[in-house]
Amino acid sequence: MPLTVVLAVGLDSLLLANHRAVWQTAGYIVTSAGSIREAIARFREGDFDLVLLGGFIPADSRERLAFLIRASGSRVPVVCVANSSSGSDSFADATIRGEPIKLLEDIGEIMATRAKAHAANQAKPRLAK
Repeated sequence: MPLTVVLAVGLDSLLLANHRAVWQTAGYIVTSAGSIREAIARFREGDFDLVLLGGFIPADSRERLAFLIRASGSRVPVVCVANSSSGSDSFADATIRGEPIKLLEDIGEIMATRAKAHAANQAKPRLAK
């Protein structure tokens, strides 16, 4: 499995730390951000394969961060973790639910799908000009 670098953004520092420990044990490299402002700064500094937005971040803040990521030209998947009361976020590439282990499985599927799409795109013949 290639290294996957995740920017995990969450307002609940204990929950974020617990999830981060599980993800790191599974081989992910995780950078945490405890606020939208910190997430923006870390995103600008790093090279991430996925941005994971916690379920307790207000929807408008998650949408704003996703917009800023897209406005930067990045095609990094933005994934929202839904808490029990929230639905899917239309601005996200995916919305996932569950405990850390289930989240890992879902993230693995998202990254595998992204890798297949990238490989298929690279395999397309280029038209000569």
